[in-house]
Amino acid sequence: MNPVRNSSGASNPTKIILGPDPAAEQRAIISNGVNRWERMDEVIDRVEQTLLVILLSVMILIAFLQIVLRNVFATGLAWGDPLVRNLVLWIGFIGAALATREGKHINIDVLSQWMPGRGKTVSDILTHLFSFFVCGLLCFAALKFIKNEAQMGNVIFSRIPAWIPQIILPITFGVMAFRFGLQTLKKLSQIMKRDSIPNQEGEK
Repeated sequence: MNPVRNSSGASNPTKIILGPDPAAEQRAIISNGVNRWERMDEVIDRVEQTLLVILLSVMILIAFLQIVLRNVFATGLAWGDPLVRNLVLWIGFIGAALATREGKHINIDVLSQWMPGRGKTVSDILTHLFSFFVCGLLCFAALKFIKNEAQMGNVIFSRIPAWIPQIILPITFGVMAFRFGLQTLKKLSQIMKRDSIPNQEGEK
């Protein structure tokens, strides 16, 4: 704060120039970053939901066709069962990524439900951070697994390499890590906003 001096050189205590608030600038940077990542997450969400509808429809169609062919014509598609198994894999992991976005994963909240508002927020941050690191490690492990599968040259059906359907593993673990990290930033932003309200009232 710098006092403003009048033309006679005396300081005027009633006019004060306030400098920029570093905390407010930091909150704005975090908020803008969270908004950008949320928009990206919305795009990923739309892609996931579209894929889920398509893959589920294809899986049901092939499974129904296999039943008809076996019971009526005593035959079947040689590639039908392996394809259905891999579709189940994709649907399951895409569903897990969607559950991460909606916060629908199974969790034990015996302690957090008895905590006050700020304590519950801190508990959520620690939980999201732990989940972020676990999913990051699983993504790294899945990438190593895919690399080994590609080097071994295994195939599933129609000479399709086994690592191609398995690529969903590192992708979804990476998406889940991204979403847990985004949820952590959102909780931190909420804490910073709540802390800024008393400071603003005190300045008034």
